[in-house]
Amino acid sequence: MRTGWSGRGSGRGSGPGSGGGPGAPTGRGYGQRSRWHPGRGVRTVAGQVFVLQVGVVLLLVVAAVVALVLQSRYDSEREARNRSMAVAESFANAPGMVSALRGRDPSAVLQPLAERARKGSGVDFVVAMTPQGIRYTHPNPARIGKHFMGSIRPAAEGRTVQETFTGTLGLSVRSVVPVKDAQGKVVGLVAAGITIKKVSGAADHQLPLLFGAAAAAMALATAGTALVSRRLRRQTHGLDPSEMTRMYEHHDAVLHSVREGVLIVGGDGRLVLANDEARRLFDLPSDAEGRLVSELGFDPHTAALLASGRPATDEVHTAGERLLSVSHRPTDRDGGPPGSVATLRDTTELRALSGKVDLARNRLKLLYDAGVSIGTTLDVVRTAQELAEYAVARFADYVSVDLADSVLRGEEPPDGVSGLSDPPDGISGLSEPPDGISGLSAPDAGSWAAVAAADGGRTLLRRTALSGIRDDGPLYPLGMLIEFGPSAPQARGFRSGAVTVEPVLGDFGGWQEQDPEHARRIVDYGIHSMITVPLRARGVVLGVASFMRAEKPEPFEEDDVSLAEELVTRAAVSIDNARRYTREHTMAVTLQRSLLPRMLPEQNALDVAYRYLPAESGVGGDWFDVIPLPGARVALVVGDVVGHGLHAAATMGRLRTAVHNFSTLDLPPDEILSHLDDLIARIDQDEGPGGLDGDGGGGGSEGITGATCLYAIYDPVTRRCTMARAGHPPPALVRPDGSVEFLDLPAGPPLGLGGLPFETAELELPEGSHLVLYTDGLIEKRDRDIETGLEMLRGALAHPGRTPEDACTAVLDALLPDRPSDDIALIVARTRVLEPGLTADWEVPSDPAQVAEVRAAVARKLAEWDLGDVAFTTELILSELITNAIRYATGPIRVRLLCDRSLICEVFDTSSTSPHLRYAGTTDEGGRGLFLVSQFADRWGTRYTADGKVIWTEQALPLSKHGRPRP
Repeated sequence: MRTGWSGRGSGRGSGPGSGGGPGAPTGRGYGQRSRWHPGRGVRTVAGQVFVLQVGVVLLLVVAAVVALVLQSRYDSEREARNRSMAVAESFANAPGMVSALRGRDPSAVLQPLAERARKGSGVDFVVAMTPQGIRYTHPNPARIGKHFMGSIRPAAEGRTVQETFTGTLGLSVRSVVPVKDAQGKVVGLVAAGITIKKVSGAADHQLPLLFGAAAAAMALATAGTALVSRRLRRQTHGLDPSEMTRMYEHHDAVLHSVREGVLIVGGDGRLVLANDEARRLFDLPSDAEGRLVSELGFDPHTAALLASGRPATDEVHTAGERLLSVSHRPTDRDGGPPGSVATLRDTTELRALSGKVDLARNRLKLLYDAGVSIGTTLDVVRTAQELAEYAVARFADYVSVDLADSVLRGEEPPDGVSGLSDPPDGISGLSEPPDGISGLSAPDAGSWAAVAAADGGRTLLRRTALSGIRDDGPLYPLGMLIEFGPSAPQARGFRSGAVTVEPVLGDFGGWQEQDPEHARRIVDYGIHSMITVPLRARGVVLGVASFMRAEKPEPFEEDDVSLAEELVTRAAVSIDNARRYTREHTMAVTLQRSLLPRMLPEQNALDVAYRYLPAESGVGGDWFDVIPLPGARVALVVGDVVGHGLHAAATMGRLRTAVHNFSTLDLPPDEILSHLDDLIARIDQDEGPGGLDGDGGGGGSEGITGATCLYAIYDPVTRRCTMARAGHPPPALVRPDGSVEFLDLPAGPPLGLGGLPFETAELELPEGSHLVLYTDGLIEKRDRDIETGLEMLRGALAHPGRTPEDACTAVLDALLPDRPSDDIALIVARTRVLEPGLTADWEVPSDPAQVAEVRAAVARKLAEWDLGDVAFTTELILSELITNAIRYATGPIRVRLLCDRSLICEVFDTSSTSPHLRYAGTTDEGGRGLFLVSQFADRWGTRYTADGKVIWTEQALPLSKHGRPRP
């Protein structure tokens, strides 16, 4: 562009204010005509501004002075009122005032006091008088005895009076105060006042200061105005308004007529001027001038060029959808003002080729980012939601994902949704879904959900994900089971496996047949275009994804289909992986729960509550058990198999079964742990180094099986608990007073390592104590060490008087993580004690003749317990067991009866030889006693102690005696 904008005249004629264009005077001519002369100073803009500013300042100063004078007079008068009132009240309430007024000569007493008060307070008079107004005091003694001039009636009635009144001293501000005796009777009046002359004099003293300040302010304002006018005169080059108008008209005509854009930027990086073409090319706002170029939405490269002052010629820059050729020159090289000027030409025709390149690059980036953002979890619903959230604003305004219910449950979709156009056998003859299908819940609808019939069939899909630029869209809500009609895009795409494109929804009537009112709301809302893409993985259609546009005016086109298909294909693979994981996880959880106890056995030794929470990431091998033992005892077991997955769950089941079998033998805890250690070693040998399958794919196993276990036996008769642990966290004991301690049990190695024996610890538990067993998933967390977890557990348990159920709830509330990464097993057992009255002991000498006495004592005890119905059987059992102990054992023999949920008979001796049940021959004289015991007793067995053995039997109590009342 070659116009007057780039021309240079005198220094005063350059820059944005210099003329240019057809018919415009040269810069020098303007400079000569624009020189300022004193005779025409008022005609210039600076002169007019100077006169106006001086007038405004003068008016403001005069108004301020008047206001200050009035305010000063007001303040002086208010001060006079306050002072007169204070003096009058002080004098009226002075001690002895009442007695002086009632004295024989009040004037003689009060006149000196009044004069002293007047002179000390600065008032003009202090007058004491009778209630009728006869003066006792006055500055002029000649006025004493005369009537007071002013309003005294309110004061005589007991009220205070303030007024401005002309008296003997002239116009004054006065206050009249009553003097009251002890009974409240007015015995006199006191008046104090200050003359207006004195009040005005106080205000007048301030006038010189006010006028001086006003003069100073006027001088400063005039000087400031002169400086501003001088600066304005320099900036306008002394031009008068007509000259400035003519210059503006010339320049404006040039700016509006050229076909190139023009931008002028100041030295501070702010836009000084933009012509019409520049505004159109950059879509600049109306207030663009004066703003930083970095704030106007320019392309970063364009903004950097305009702010730098760097010369440029025909550089290519972008402005929205346009390509611009930009030339740029600084304006301060020849003494002009700092800044730069740029000219712009539209070269948008080059955009077509570069646009295709950018489109391809953006789509590749979108697909790459989708691969990173979609499928971050193995959760079907979350993956579908990630697809919807990612596509919103990048590709569509609203996105919904609808899946078959069977997919949400981790099951394979029905054969009818494999993407084939032909329906499965048995479906083609149906024109409607089975009666009531639309009202079924998700599990009930699974057999029909997502099955699309060929002839008029309808498709049931669950709205799994929904996202949009706003939350008030008229789309079906999340979780809704939607029945799509055969003409709906979702049903057609789901049944055929093909993409459905609806560029203009309002013109397509098929989708409106299902719900015309709902379709009308969608169109009225502004949703105008839609693409429906089936979610296909491994040749199976899992659901459909619908992309809709509302805010973006461009409808979907065929070019968008490939991008939508690629995006959905990536998401479908992730959804199918999540579905398969859900299936496997569900199977593993089902297996795991089937291997755990469904309910706790009935027993009276412990009040037990438990919690079991499987991990969210994969099933583990945690287990627990409550096992009743002979002698009214109970075993508590908790264990944890290393690893996750089916292998860990299967190993847990084997260990739990083994614990039950070993418990049946009534072995002590350390021996049971030793047997479990051997079992795990054998499991490792059987499975080999590759895990369960021998090839390293053992369902999450690392090839070496390990486990931890804690085994405890509680005896309610002695209140003693015997425990042993193998690499397991120590149990917590909560005593009845609420104190908590973690029992210091010998820490044996985890099961499977072998080589070291296990140790047993025994302690006595108070009745009502809580024994807490748990797995490490409760106290361990990635961001928390074990010690912190144990302290948190201690704090959660340190509350006396809780039930085991309440204790379980409190522990989980305090320690349960949001998403447990490991299984959690928790047992809280409150100890009970068998009543002393429900036990009986006898020492038996090694003399067969003493058996009869023991039988008699047993019979008496059973009668005491109201169990006479089983007395004969019990005597027979004990006779055989005691006789056998006397015959084969040595040392003391002891008999014990326990009345619990069953009648328990126990015979203690020092022999370690266990009797064996055998069939006696026809001619044998012995060998039938133990057979009789097994026939009369419901259960019997032998357990070994440190001093010998115990042969025990259990007999079921009559129904009315079962579970005798406890304390």
